[in-house]
Amino acid sequence: MAERNPAERDDNLLDIRNLRIEAKVYPPGEEPKTITLVHDVSLTLKRGKVLGLIGESGAGKSTIGLSTMAYGRGGVRITGGEVVINGRDILKQGKRGVRALRGREVCYVAQSAAAAFNPAHRLMDQVVEAAIGHGTASRAEAEKRAVALFKKLSLPDPENIGNRYPHQVSGGQLQRVMTAMALCSQPDLIVFDEPTTALDVTTQIDVLAAIKDAIHDTGVAALYITHDLAVVAQVSDEIMVLRHGRLVEWGGTRQIIKEPRQEYTNALVSVHEIEHREQNPAGTPVLSVKDVTAAYGRSHVKVLKNVSVDIYPGQTLAVVGESGSGKSTLARAITGLLPPEQGSITFAGRTLSNALAQRSKADLRELQMIYQMADVAMNPRQTVGTIIGRPLEFYFGMRGRERDKRVAELLEKIEMGKGFVDRYPAELSGGQKQRVCIARALAAKPRMIICDEVTSALDPLVAHGILKLLLELQAEEQVAYLFITHDLATVKSIADSIAVMYRGEVVRYGPKSKVLAPPFDDYTDLLLRSVPEMEIGWLEKAISGRRMASAGN
Repeated sequence: MAERNPAERDDNLLDIRNLRIEAKVYPPGEEPKTITLVHDVSLTLKRGKVLGLIGESGAGKSTIGLSTMAYGRGGVRITGGEVVINGRDILKQGKRGVRALRGREVCYVAQSAAAAFNPAHRLMDQVVEAAIGHGTASRAEAEKRAVALFKKLSLPDPENIGNRYPHQVSGGQLQRVMTAMALCSQPDLIVFDEPTTALDVTTQIDVLAAIKDAIHDTGVAALYITHDLAVVAQVSDEIMVLRHGRLVEWGGTRQIIKEPRQEYTNALVSVHEIEHREQNPAGTPVLSVKDVTAAYGRSHVKVLKNVSVDIYPGQTLAVVGESGSGKSTLARAITGLLPPEQGSITFAGRTLSNALAQRSKADLRELQMIYQMADVAMNPRQTVGTIIGRPLEFYFGMRGRERDKRVAELLEKIEMGKGFVDRYPAELSGGQKQRVCIARALAAKPRMIICDEVTSALDPLVAHGILKLLLELQAEEQVAYLFITHDLATVKSIADSIAVMYRGEVVRYGPKSKVLAPPFDDYTDLLLRSVPEMEIGWLEKAISGRRMASAGN
């Protein structure tokens, strides 16, 4: 990389001053309107340091992160302030100057590595592309640098992994490859945008440790965006708390974690586990899965192997395990999206057809699902009232005032109120969107709901509220939950029974009190030891403990 003017090398690599970002939204049938996403936020970041940006969905974290590349998502405009990198306000550099900046001085690591890679090209070609394109290295130099980064990031077979395609590596490995891609062009600043949110806890530890080591060894500065305080406490030197596009509090990591000064920060730090008294199984299971085996594709590689679980009315079965363990595949088999090769699924006293198309309307109504990403689970052009009202029309034939009255009742039940009935998804926060999805599921009067990672993308306060709501609704409606998650804290809060899955098999199963009590099998022990704690230095202890356990085996 060409040497920059020494005068530009002050302590502050990044200096954001009074940043204001707005977006124009176009509600269907209404006049366009402008909303403010970031309200006059300022921050500084020194070379070699990590600043964590935390806050709930809609706080402005990712929007601020993207501003360091002079970029705004569709309809988003930077309308005020300065973004100074290496002594230059990048908002005044013009298109050519910004293109020279991206991928050279500033790189971005997205939340979903799978969506960020081109599936048609080998990993190595994509990792070295920016370095070669900006002229900071020849092809040979860039590949040598990439292999060194693969080793630093503890990727398997570092000499040859670059020859693979994105689909040929795991999610955790792909996230580390993406970090290597960002580091390969030797940038001054990397923006990590929720890089471990979608990963299971065992993989998350490896990726966090690799990211922390890479930052330390290369001296790069980083913005680390997340809603998880326990995670950001492991990698950040300072933490900035954001809410509704405004700065709430900013300080050293220890101060924010141990002595928060603002009420909102204190609430984030002090979120406690919900006290849910475990219910003993009673009566007949509402769902009974017996010896189910399922496979994908022509190769018939088995992804579920003789799985058996029961779920009782008014109770919650939590299904936990790392990525690829078979959690979501079990949900697909239950819902008929992946017909099992063998075994049976009994629901509400009747044997379910393996194929979704052959199931009755009652089957569809009584077995509902709430998805992880509320954003993609709702039609953005429909109002909240229409979204919730659709099941009422489809299953019960409700129209007009009868439907509207029931929609209003459901909005009250999810603690939102009828004032939201005419709003569109874009006008809701992440937590509100998830509540609407819950109301839509409840509209069908189900006997059971499958909850697939419904709180993993939410900040602790919002997630806490969603879990409390689910438990309250369960007590009122006696609905059963199959709760798929990789978050052991969530499991402790909501579950009555737990099934631990590993490589398509149930390796530990029973009441929560027994599954979470020693002695543990090796895999369950690993899961429990991998749950991040809001303690500075926890990551190093966890990695050290894992290495000692491996050496002992």
